[in-house]
Amino acid sequence: MTRLPHSTAVRHPRRVRPWLVVAAVSALLVGAGCGSSNADGGDDGATDAREVTLTVHAAASLTSTFTEIAEKFESENPGVTVTLNFGGSSDLVAQIQSGVPADVFASADLKNMDKLGELAVAPEDFATNTLEIVVPPDNPADISSLADLAGSDVRLVICAVEVPCGNATAQVAEAAGVTLSPVSQEQSVTDVLGKVASGEADAGLVYVTDVKAAGDDVEGITFPESGSVVNTYPITVVEGSEHEKVAQQFVELVLAKLGQQILADAGFGKP
Repeated sequence: MTRLPHSTAVRHPRRVRPWLVVAAVSALLVGAGCGSSNADGGDDGATDAREVTLTVHAAASLTSTFTEIAEKFESENPGVTVTLNFGGSSDLVAQIQSGVPADVFASADLKNMDKLGELAVAPEDFATNTLEIVVPPDNPADISSLADLAGSDVRLVICAVEVPCGNATAQVAEAAGVTLSPVSQEQSVTDVLGKVASGEADAGLVYVTDVKAAGDDVEGITFPESGSVVNTYPITVVEGSEHEKVAQQFVELVLAKLGQQILADAGFGKP
């Protein structure tokens, strides 16, 4: 509160006319009435300025891109904080269905979006992705093709079949007539990538975008059979979101030119 400076001058009291008092009180009442209208949400600016925490659940393969998109969204929407939860799409669906707060969901495949059922409000496709073989930088098992992954001495790590990258792996292997015998099956593509990068595995199957994001930590090996399965990524506002309008704005940013450019730079294809 601002304090007025004290005056050293002494003034004699003046007689105040009654009508001036009435006018002053009326003005104060009118001003107070206007103030309460704004506080009740009558002013759109005041509503837009309120603090909002937007919870976005996204497939693990979207970690780098959605982190960047969220930062852009926050910079364009003061007062909004975006909380990101990354994981396997199937796990995220289970979390949302169990009541975990969610405003937006982005899946790495259509199948898991369908599992969300009526909680998915008009989902829209926003990107595509394909598989790539990933190996440690020194490629200890000398992998060069999909068929090489079937070797009995290869420590192979893949995603579990209920996870989009695992489902894609199973489809690609079946179409190519290759039988894979992984030493472990992970719940997210980032877990597969982590085991290969750390040297715990000789090879893995992840998305093209994951290999690109990992940089020099791993080596990627493309294979022609990957084109037989293309994962389509859908995004939706979650039914029951407490911030439906803000959630829709986030979805629109992902679909807009800026969001699409961020995804393209990371190696994602168009939907």
